[in-house]
Amino acid sequence: MTTVPREELARRIAGEITLSDDPGATLRKWRTDFDVSQTALAEQLDVSSSVISDYESGRRESPGIGVVRRMVQALLAIDESRGGGRIRQYARVISAGFESDIVQDLREYPTSIPLETLYDAMDATELVRGDQDRISGHTVINSIEAITRLSSEEFYRLYGQSTSRALVFTGVTRGESPLVAMRVVNPTPNAVILHGLTEDDLWEHAPSLATIDGFSLAISNRDLEETLEDLRRLP
Repeated sequence: MTTVPREELARRIAGEITLSDDPGATLRKWRTDFDVSQTALAEQLDVSSSVISDYESGRRESPGIGVVRRMVQALLAIDESRGGGRIRQYARVISAGFESDIVQDLREYPTSIPLETLYDAMDATELVRGDQDRISGHTVINSIEAITRLSSEEFYRLYGQSTSRALVFTGVTRGESPLVAMRVVNPTPNAVILHGLTEDDLWEHAPSLATIDGFSLAISNRDLEETLEDLRRLP
């Protein structure tokens, strides 16, 4: 496991927990992001699971930086024992220069895959077929955070190593903002998937804009955490 991404990730997580207005809730967020149970974390720390529960619920005084550091290192150690998938995921986001609340997953595939494979993983429905039917990676983006916090130059970095990819926008209500944003990004991705809405909710002009710019457009309303889990299993 590469030391630099791991230690950078550890610092970011520890800092976020320590500076949070609700450290317990932030600890719980990271624990669940790493798919670690309270019991597993407690065993790694050699404490009772009630200690973890008390910290997360606020029943116990907010942990100091020393306790936070131990908890974070325990989460990372558990992930490493499972193959280090979460550390690699967050390392990709960090190396691309994004915060994890903006980019929720960023993957480069060893070889291109059919776009349908991504659709199957997301239970997505395609509304517009674009010019390309294969992708070499994907980026999952919190739509509100990205649109409100990223400059146009930073938007280009969402492509990672290749524009032959799918951009997945989460937290979408109508799809207007992501589709308008795509109008000013050149080149465009091979596909855009809007997550969190139904076809009835979709902005009426979204399909026509996708057609004009030549990318595939799909929607998905599957549970986000389950979707992210399946996306991380893609080759």
